[in-house]
Amino acid sequence: MKLCTFTADGVTRTGIVVDDTVVETGVLGSMIDLIRDWDRLKPELETRAASGGGVPLASVRLEAPVQRPGKIFAIGLNYADHIAESGLGTPERQVWFTKAQTSVNAPYDPILIARGTMTPDYEAELVAVIGQGGKHIAAADAPAAIFGYCVGNDVTERMWQHAVPQWSLGKSFDTHAPMGPWIVTADELGDPHDLGIRCYVNGEERQSSNTGHLVYNVWQQVEHLSVGMTLEPGDCLFTGTPGGIGAAMNPRQFLKPGDVVRTEIDRLGAIEGIMVAED
Repeated sequence: MKLCTFTADGVTRTGIVVDDTVVETGVLGSMIDLIRDWDRLKPELETRAASGGGVPLASVRLEAPVQRPGKIFAIGLNYADHIAESGLGTPERQVWFTKAQTSVNAPYDPILIARGTMTPDYEAELVAVIGQGGKHIAAADAPAAIFGYCVGNDVTERMWQHAVPQWSLGKSFDTHAPMGPWIVTADELGDPHDLGIRCYVNGEERQSSNTGHLVYNVWQQVEHLSVGMTLEPGDCLFTGTPGGIGAAMNPRQFLKPGDVVRTEIDRLGAIEGIMVAED
């Protein structure tokens, strides 16, 4: 099933994407509420999806599927080609940082270049959305802890990222976590470790890889994080970016106003945003 958050007639609600239409779920509350009660709601939503009666997808505004995740974590240096272009060794332990809730952005909204900054960059990423979650989740049990997957772009302000050892601030600017366009549920997608992932800037392919090349796979990521914290419904994990970032090009190619950044992952869809200078 493909589940989205959308706005129509000034009201934001959750929906089921069926072909080129969206069917209201009828669930009161947000995507997190839906995820939390998924086991009970799933049969009813499957019936709704099969019955039709949706509105054209083109007639609604798609929001980030999870508009206010409780936690957003992202792993760094998790594709071999990205590690190589960064001039660093393969980490012996997983390298994690957080992104602020206020960095979440709708899948087709503009992406802000903050006033006074000049080095925004793109990072195409598979995003895993936690379902029932839990703590001390073994890698073997991790697939059952994930609700679904979507496309993400870990937009990064490189000057701020590398000014200090801790990356979180440079990763957390407003609008710098576009996600979507919807969540493909884990039972529909299956194993997420064989998906083509690509990023384009103004139609030029900058990144092209496969999620099978993750250094630490999604199951290992869930196991590692859940040692220290309880993963909760709707938490979002950015699972790493492949090589091809603008900062590693020669000369470096940072994003500028008017650039259009498109991120796509096989079977999950695509998100796209135009870079806009902040007023």
